[in-house]
This record gives sequence, C-alpha cells and structure tokens, in this order.
Amino acid sequence: MKALVIGTGAVGSFYGALLAKQGADVSVVARTDYEVVRFRGIEVESPLGHLHFMPHRVVRDAAELPDKPDYVLVCVKIVEQADRVALLRGALGPDTSIVLIANGIDIEHEIFRAYPDHELISGLAFICVTRTAPGKIWHQAYGRLVLGDYPYGLSERVHRLRTAFQKSGIPCISSEDIISARWQKCVWNAAFNPTSVLSGGLGTADILSTQEPLVRALMREIQSIGTAAGYAMPDDIVDRNVESTRRMPPYKTSMLLDFEAGRPMETEAILGNAVRAARKAGVSAPHLETVYALLKLRELQITSASSQAQR
Repeated sequence: MKALVIGTGAVGSFYGALLAKQGADVSVVARTDYEVVRFRGIEVESPLGHLHFMPHRVVRDAAELPDKPDYVLVCVKIVEQADRVALLRGALGPDTSIVLIANGIDIEHEIFRAYPDHELISGLAFICVTRTAPGKIWHQAYGRLVLGDYPYGLSERVHRLRTAFQKSGIPCISSEDIISARWQKCVWNAAFNPTSVLSGGLGTADILSTQEPLVRALMREIQSIGTAAGYAMPDDIVDRNVESTRRMPPYKTSMLLDFEAGRPMETEAILGNAVRAARKAGVSAPHLETVYALLKLRELQITSASSQAQR
C-alpha cells in the first residue's frame, strides 16, 4: 500500500505512523515542519508505545512525488485558509482514493465536486492527540476511526484501509452511512470545542463538572437537527457522550489548542454548518445559535487585535 498524508499535525502524523507501522509506504506533505520531519521524522508518544515514524518521502507539494499513491489522507482542518482542492491537485493518480479525516459536518461536497472521478472516503477520528512541537506528537487516549464512502456505501478500498488500521492496534470500523456518523460525532464537538474557547481555556472535565446542563442542551440541539435532516441519531446519544467524557483524561479540545496558538478555528465546519442546517430544517437551536455568535465575536476580536499589531 502506498499512502500520502497531507498535513503533519497531530491527526495526520498519528495515523500516518500507524500505516507505516504496518509496512505501508507512507509519504507526507509537510509545510511548517518540513525540515524537522525530513531529517528527524516524527516521534509519537502513545499508550500503544513509542513510535518513530520516518516517512518514505517528505515533500512540500504533492506534485513532487514520482509515484502516485493508492490513498491520499487529507488531515488538514476545515478552515477558510485551507484550500484542500489545491492541496490535492498534484497528488492524484487515476486510481487514487481520497480519504478525508476531519471534524465537522457538510465538509465533503467541495472535494466531491472538484474530483468526481475519484473515490472519496470520509473518516472520523475519535482521539485525544496533540502536536506538542514540530515532529512531536502526544497521543493521550482513544484513536478509533470510522470510515465510509461518501455519500454512502462501502468499497473494497474502505475494507482494505480499515484492515490496515485494525492491525496497527486501534479500533477501526466502517459505516455505510458516514454522514449520519458525522452528525453523531458533532454532538460532542459542538458542545465541548466552542465552550472550551469561550470559557477562557477550560478542559473538558471542568466544563462538564460545572456546566453539564449547557453541555446537554447543545448536544440535544445537534441531535434534533440531525434527526430533522434525516440522519440516524440514537436516542441515548447525549447520555453516552456525557458518560464517555467523564471517563476521559483531562483534555484540551483541538479548537482550544488552535485558539491558544493563534491559529484559525473550525468554527464554520463544526458550528456554522450545524446552525445553517437548523435554519433550513426549521429546528430551534437557541443555545447553538448563541455559542456560534459568541465564537464569531471572539474570532473578530482576534482579527482586530492582529490587524492593530501589524500597523
């Protein structure tokens, strides 16, 4: 198996390392970490053991690869500045499958429209993992992947990729209805990612122990929106998400880490798209609307401060 990982952040580095562990030829597109990753590789500290991942090739642009991969794993966050279509332009051979591993809902259509002749596999990562420095990854807990063809179905290539991840030591399942699975994951993301930023930097344990009613209200609204949009949302999904969060180690969400580092946040992918889906379906979502508005104000504050600093 030949794979290319676009994005050497926490998620891309971790799952790329797992594929390499199983003998796949895994190359990476690295930008800010290029020099470090090229000469030192990527170190992953994990409950699974220490992994030293030396990519097959390290490139700044996918077009530099002499051989096109079987799979391209797109592991960049869905933010306005990330042009995923452009990042893929030089990566694809005639039989390359695109694997999108990212948070959010309604995030596949841009790639699906741009590359209609390529299989698009949508992936969800249930993991606590953080990039602590260039070429340094800290995997704290979990790691389960859910994979499925977009917009629905399962192909032999999904099964092949699922098997490779399973052999690496993490749970990996396939879903014929990956869009419903995305909505189900958004139940957790929409509750904890924005509140971690708006609270001034609290982790999931502190948020849940002090504001469980708010957490549950946000989760229920996502559940209602997904149901109204026609996607499967289990009746007990809120309780299950709350209880699984209680068992998690103290954890800073990915949105909070981006905020603290001054990076763009996945506001639209996680919240904005859900709010727009609620309006389209006629579903009342007052808590979600409020949190979304407050997060947009926080973004405006960051942008204004940055502009003033550059004057």
